[in-house]
Amino acid sequence: MPHIILDYAPRLAQIIDIAQLCDLLRRAAIETGVLPLAGVRVRAFAADHVSIADGNPDFMYLDISVRLRGGRDLATRKAATETIFNAARAYLAPAMDTHPIALSLEMRDIDPALSPKCGTIRDHLSTGDPA
Repeated sequence: MPHIILDYAPRLAQIIDIAQLCDLLRRAAIETGVLPLAGVRVRAFAADHVSIADGNPDFMYLDISVRLRGGRDLATRKAATETIFNAARAYLAPAMDTHPIALSLEMRDIDPALSPKCGTIRDHLSTGDPA
């Protein structure tokens, strides 16, 4: 049940399509081969208030948090982190060429013993991913 959460400066939504980025990251996560299709969830939240570096209101950020059920080895997590980060970086590249934007990503394990799950998404998945 990987959760991908985007926390971003609200001004960023004026220069990129956040919904498109969410979908891109969903597809990148699935393409890693280690994050299950039925479990991938991507959501984005603009910060209500930000103050960055010297306070210049033109400065923006995108912080990506990937929460992943524990059990995967470090090499697998590193490869998935790199794939998702590279997808975000490529998407943001045109905006980063002309705007001051900080991009970061952190992947964290969720302890399966402390994270009960229940859901019916798998029961409703089509046979193919409409990605």
